[in-house]
Amino acid sequence: MSRATDKITALYCRLSQEDSLDGESNSISNQKTILKTFAQERHFTNLIFFVDDGYSGTNFVEVR
Repeated sequence: MSRATDKITALYCRLSQEDSLDGESNSISNQKTILKTFAQERHFTNLIFFVDDGYSGTNFVEVR
């Protein structure tokens, strides 16, 4: 049986097509801040971010 401490909260961020900055985009930084605040206000713990910075729905690569 899984204990509450074994659970993670997966948070997903994706690059905005309009954001063309070098490095980690402002869009990703803003998403991380918003998601972290949302999770913490609801007492979610063990936060893990998954970030697609540089890939969008128009340039993704299909993996088989």
